[in-house]
Amino acid sequence: MEAGLHAMDGHLIEKNNQQYILRFLGIRKQVQFVPLPEFFRIKNRQLDFTFPHGADRAIKKLMAAFPDEEKGIRRFFRVILGVKEELLRIPKQRWRQILLLPLYPILYPNTFRTTGLTLGNYLDKWISNDDLKLILQGNLLYYHDDPYTMSMTFFAEAQASFIHHGNYFIKGGSQQLSNALADVIRKNHGTVLLGKKVDRILINKGKAVGVSYRDSFNKNLDPVEVHAHSVIYNGAIPIVEELLPYPVKNRMVRKISKLVPSCALLCVYIGFNREVKSLGNQYYSTFFYGDSVQKLNDIITNNYGEWESKNFVFVDYSQIDSGLAPAGKSFGMICTADILSDWKSLNEKDYRKKKDKIARILIGRLDREIPGIAEAVDFYEVGTPQTISRYTLNPYGAPYGYAQTPNQAGAKRPSYESPVKGLWFAGSWTYPGGGFTGAIVSGFRCGIQVAGKLKKEREISGESVADDPRAVRLVSSEEIARNTLELVFEKPDRFVYEPGQYVFVSINNPLYIEGDMPLRSLSMVSHPDESELRFIVRKSNSSFKKSCEALRAGDRVTIYGPDGAFTLDRLPVGKGLVFLVSGIGVTPVISIFKELKKRRFDGPLFLFYSNRTSEEAAYHDFFMNLDLDNFHYRPVFTGHQPRINESLILEGISDPGLFNYFIVGTSGFLDSMTGILQKNGVPEANIRTDDFG
Repeated sequence: MEAGLHAMDGHLIEKNNQQYILRFLGIRKQVQFVPLPEFFRIKNRQLDFTFPHGADRAIKKLMAAFPDEEKGIRRFFRVILGVKEELLRIPKQRWRQILLLPLYPILYPNTFRTTGLTLGNYLDKWISNDDLKLILQGNLLYYHDDPYTMSMTFFAEAQASFIHHGNYFIKGGSQQLSNALADVIRKNHGTVLLGKKVDRILINKGKAVGVSYRDSFNKNLDPVEVHAHSVIYNGAIPIVEELLPYPVKNRMVRKISKLVPSCALLCVYIGFNREVKSLGNQYYSTFFYGDSVQKLNDIITNNYGEWESKNFVFVDYSQIDSGLAPAGKSFGMICTADILSDWKSLNEKDYRKKKDKIARILIGRLDREIPGIAEAVDFYEVGTPQTISRYTLNPYGAPYGYAQTPNQAGAKRPSYESPVKGLWFAGSWTYPGGGFTGAIVSGFRCGIQVAGKLKKEREISGESVADDPRAVRLVSSEEIARNTLELVFEKPDRFVYEPGQYVFVSINNPLYIEGDMPLRSLSMVSHPDESELRFIVRKSNSSFKKSCEALRAGDRVTIYGPDGAFTLDRLPVGKGLVFLVSGIGVTPVISIFKELKKRRFDGPLFLFYSNRTSEEAAYHDFFMNLDLDNFHYRPVFTGHQPRINESLILEGISDPGLFNYFIVGTSGFLDSMTGILQKNGVPEANIRTDDFG
């Protein structure tokens, strides 16, 4: 899935920052940029307009639709293109900017006139037609949530880049760019550490001199300190104060306490069993505005209104050669504004329930616009503001950093050099702001400033950093059931885990990478007492599975973990255990059963294990020969038997409330089994699930 990138602005020209940066790093030819067919489409009940690439084409099309607004249309394009051109000419040095300040109205007239203005105020002043106003800011959600607090200067620069130079997608997804950038760091004698979390910025005499970090998974490892001349913090500035000691922390609090974050987003990621364009859709990105949106001042209310009517954008990646899906299938995304606080207080059950409800509402609305699309859905997942906060550590689920309001845009954003000596900022929360281009430009400019400081001070201090020895060799690979491989690896030093947990396995040199990442979460089949790590994988046509099949003894993978709560701890005592398992979901159960045997568990123990045939049932012989008192094995082979159902479960269990339940399988399997148990009086606290699909 593509987690973030909808479109990258068209800064792909020779004199442009991004083009220069990518060429400078030597990755311009490694990353393929696919041009998009149009800028965007905007649609509601009374409006359906496709915004083309190119200023001349856009002006011509807009004037044909709104002939009475020719003067305002031409002024709008003159201003936004002028702002973009002028901002390239403004000197980067702060002292030069101050020196030229009296001449700004002459040297940079468009930028001067839009500074302090909001997008909504500008459109109201120069445009009369409400539909035209909606069109000109139709893709607002890519920057902000309210035209009346959106900086006109920032909007002009960003919008002009899209309109004048087109927009692009990175073939294979934005991860391809991340991979290429990581390679640049490694090739230049740097180290990329994954699965780490900085818990302190080290301060000596008021200066940042390094960081302390911990392994995000293995809590048994000690914190590591790394010392350096400078620290560049590429993250959410609001949480940097948590990493600083007093009194240095106070400097940061004073600097950022009044700054406001951007809107949060909710995304529905959808895998389709066909190309969406085969259903008649002709557009890459369509902004569907709710029927209640008739004027600009309706937008902010609608963005936080009811899910049945709020604005959303649908991105159809089947319109281009995206490299995200196999032939005949496609990927799409629904995105809308949201609020983190609406999710933070929910328990896991209500959180999942709300996600599913919203996804169904939005997909249903999309089906009314593109008939048949709901039936084409193979799989969907919802990323909420809490998801963004969890994975990116943005405290408000705000992917764009600080909101691009007039008093927080441009030079008013936090600078690269922080109030703490030796500590620097890069990323969405500093200048110029959110988005792929904003992050790239900020990192590059910040790096130039840091390099200049190092050169000026002639003081380059620091130390090499090595990752933990988590790269392990494959010991053996064996097919243990039809289309099922058991992979045996070395065990990392000081690696401690609980039976039932999983790790992330990243193949170091994957043989296949098309349409896939060389990374999966895999449950341990092995028991913690064993000297090796064992995993099983089902063969398939995915690049990861084919790369697993191609592994040979001695090949390396990197282990991140352990993680997961599908374990025996904190279970109510005095109850029997029932395991309801589907297919490859047996993986964590093997380790748990080895632990039960070690403990000499003598309570009633049931395993219902579903596969199509006995040949596909991994470890079928293990369970057939398992020597445990009161163990009842119920294999189910759906090729000639009914699936696991209520009557089968109750056949051997007279009182379901006297057992604890472990369920592992696809989401559908989990829902079905949980429903049966709750129908028969099993409390939620007695049910533990592991969803692998």
